[in-house]
Parts: sequence; C-alpha cells; structure tokens
Amino acid sequence: MVSLVKTRATPPQAQYDELLIWVLIALLSLGFVMVYSASIATAEAGKFTGYQPTYYLMRHGIFIAIGLLAGLFAFQVPVQMWQNYALYFFMAGAALLVLVLIPHIGREVNGSRRWLSLFVFNLQPSELMKLFAVLYAADYTVRKGKIKHLFVKAFVPMLVVMVFVGALLLQEPDMGAFVVIVAIAFCTLWLGGFNLKVFAALMVALPLAFAALILSSPYRMQRVIGFMDPWSDPYGKGYQLSHALIAFGRGEWLGVGLGGSVEKLFYLPEAHTDFLMAVIAEELGLFGVTAVIVLFAMFVLRAFHIGRHAAFLERNFSALVAQGIGVWLGVQAMINIGVNMGILPTKGLTLPFLSFGGSGVVVNCVAAAVLLRVDYENRRIARGMPV
Repeated sequence: MVSLVKTRATPPQAQYDELLIWVLIALLSLGFVMVYSASIATAEAGKFTGYQPTYYLMRHGIFIAIGLLAGLFAFQVPVQMWQNYALYFFMAGAALLVLVLIPHIGREVNGSRRWLSLFVFNLQPSELMKLFAVLYAADYTVRKGKIKHLFVKAFVPMLVVMVFVGALLLQEPDMGAFVVIVAIAFCTLWLGGFNLKVFAALMVALPLAFAALILSSPYRMQRVIGFMDPWSDPYGKGYQLSHALIAFGRGEWLGVGLGGSVEKLFYLPEAHTDFLMAVIAEELGLFGVTAVIVLFAMFVLRAFHIGRHAAFLERNFSALVAQGIGVWLGVQAMINIGVNMGILPTKGLTLPFLSFGGSGVVVNCVAAAVLLRVDYENRRIARGMPV
C-alpha cells in the first residue's frame, strides 16, 4: 500500500507592500471624491471653468492618471540610478526655482510667484524640489558617512545649500515648502547618524531663525497674528481660519453628510486645495478626520519600516530615501492638518495625495513609487534574487 501524504503548498511571498498600496489607493480615492465635493460650487460659478461643475473633478482625475503613469515609470528605475543622479536632480530643481522668479517666465497668482506655465498646466518647482531634496540629502549623508562627526566638513556644506534653497523659496514666497525641505534635510542627517551636538545647537538656532524670518516680514507677521486670534478680525486676516474652524465645528462626530458642506459655498477660500481637510471635517466629521490621520500614520510607519529593512540589508541610501519620503509627506500632512485646525499658522501647503493640484499629486505618486521600489528591491535581495 502506498500512502499518500498531502502537503499544503506554501503560498508565494508578496513582491510588494500590499498594505502600503491599499493605503495609497484609499488616500487617492478619498481625495478624488472630496475634491469634487469641495469644488463643485466654485466650478459652477466660474467663467473660466465654463460653468462646468465637473471642471476640477476632471482635471484632478487627469492629474491622478498622469501621476500613476509617472509612478509606474519611476518604479521601473533602480534605486541605484536615483542615487547616481541625485545631485543632478537637485541642481535641476534649484535651476527651476531660479527660473520661476524671472518676470514673464514665472506665473504670479495672489501675490506669489510659484508656477511655471506649461500651457496645458502649471508646474510648481517647489513640489519637485521636495522629492529632489530627499534624494540629495540621502546621497549626501551616505557620501559624508566617514566624516559625519566633523562639523565644518560634513554639516556646513548642507547648511549652505539649504540657506541657498531657502532664499529662493522665500522670494516666491513659499515658507511652507521651505519648512518641509528643511525638515527633510535635517531629519535625514539625523537618521544618518550625524553629530548629536550639531542637532542640539539646531534646536536652539532654528526657532530663532524662524522667529527672525517672521519678524522681518509684515506679511508673515500678519499670518501669525491672525492664527493666534482669528476671531479678532474674522473678516480680514482671520477670515480663512475662522471659516475652517466653523467647518470643523459643524462636522461634529459624523459630519453633515457628503456634499452637505456650507463653508465650501464661497465662504472658505481654497476649499479644494489648502483647506480640503476642513471640508472633510464638515462633511465626514471626526470620523473622517480620524480616518485621514490614520491613513497618513500608516503610510509613515510603512515608510520607516521599509527604511529599517533596507538598513538591515546595508542599503543605506535606500533606507534614507524611504525614511525621507516618510518624513516629507508626514510633516506636510501634519502641517496642513494643523493649519486647518488652527494649531499652526497658514503655510499654503496642500494635503498630500488628497488636495487638488497637478504638480503635487504627480510628485506624490512618483515619491510613493520610489518607496515601493525600495521595498521591492529589499524583498528581492532578502531572497537572494537580482534587482
């Protein structure tokens, strides 16, 4: 008698971080729905939109499609190639920041010169610069690994570069992008093991530097004053924040229902871009706000987990890129949500993956693809397979 032994087949191991992919799908899908809800009244009333209620919906959908295609292309690029060209990408980003400040080339909107007109859509160089800053900071940290304990040789060059980029961004002005890029650079250096004494000095120097920037500009000073007490001038400097807080108050636990927002009806400026979170709060309530925060927390945790896995495999550049992407999108989301809730002064930063905006959505998708590529290579190397 021949005994037959049944064996259970071992399920194939995943090639990708499936949880991260579902988080990205959830963020993009929620953004697609909420951009339409927040923009429908503005689109119906706008002459330049052709009075079409789906104007922003269609454009946002196109930007998501372009972002997904760009992300698919970026995923095919090996991480080593991103490292080889990191410096060149950063130099190209700096050149675009200079270009946007040139009259008749950079496009000015509401007193800010942040866009380059490409006829079909506007390119915002500061969005690209965030991704390039992640790549450059990771490459710089790896290159300076042997001398990272030397202040002059290791830290000062990065400080000079950040001051140069910051000067360009403040000319636009785009204080929000500057804050995010500084966070990316210095968190990457911290994660790369740079001298702790340097960062202790930074904890003192950075608040003083930001205070000086605020005091030196009446525009930024008015924003801070308006943030501290928006109700003192609800029809002036506190207008945006007061209506955002009203939206949060109306939402209560479960919101007034999808599409039921009153604040988006020409009360809350930039409802589909900078203040989309306020519309989410009004229509979906605390439940919707919590869901968004949880999704971003999951994204950041997955990014750091992927980075830790890469570090375990001694892939230092990949580790810092993954964690840098987590820092970038996590800090930007935190600032945007803080602004909408009145915890932070207005910065003009969009909510990653959700807010309307071509450059932001496309670059966010590319960053997510690079993160997935790091994870993909980690899994293949761990199994002894070529990348």
